[in-house]
Amino acid sequence: MELSDDNIVYIFLDEGGNLDFSVKGSKYFSLTCVTMLKPFDLCNKIMRHHYSLLTNGVSDKQEGRDHFHCTYDTVSTRKGLFEIIKSDNGVIHIDALLVEKRKTHPSLRKVTQFYPRMLGYLIRHIFSQLDCRGIIAQEIIIITDRIPLNNKQHAVKKSIKLTLAEMINSEIEYNIYHHASKAHYGLQIADYCNWAIFRKWEHGDSSYKKHIDSRIKSEFDIFYHGNGVYY
Repeated sequence: MELSDDNIVYIFLDEGGNLDFSVKGSKYFSLTCVTMLKPFDLCNKIMRHHYSLLTNGVSDKQEGRDHFHCTYDTVSTRKGLFEIIKSDNGVIHIDALLVEKRKTHPSLRKVTQFYPRMLGYLIRHIFSQLDCRGIIAQEIIIITDRIPLNNKQHAVKKSIKLTLAEMINSEIEYNIYHHASKAHYGLQIADYCNWAIFRKWEHGDSSYKKHIDSRIKSEFDIFYHGNGVYY
């Protein structure tokens, strides 16, 4: 049976911090999902903005990069993108999971355990919220940025599939893909949202996050209730 646009949910995911659990690593690790339905009106707005920057020669000032990346974009480019995301009329939903890494049990710190498990918690939460949001999904497509751990990509991808199958008891069909960020404006939106949320938790700076507060549906510290206790 052919699915209509209303039956397909797209989840774009980005992460912040690092997987170094020593004192040299980041204090927090973040996973942020941006849930969208077609048509991707917000992506179309960003595409038009991207072309306007090319016309004005802004890309040359950013070393000719071919996509938005919040960490490296200029202050003015960030401002423009956050204004576009802020102008969204409720089409996107932002959900973020934060991990205070020092509270992570040693048995969970291996990347093939930690990353899939945290991703599983966040995706399960989003699945559980779809009915509450009035979304009747028959298929969910999860798109993440490419996994940078080249020597562990296969193990991590396999663990993600096994973990999602274990944690998500659902009849909804889902597929997960790992694409380059520049391939999807949805991933670039997730990058911006995650950057703003991570900056608040890691550095105590909410100046960028305030632009997307109205679009954030959940933002939770997985270990809030204590050391090693999950929500």
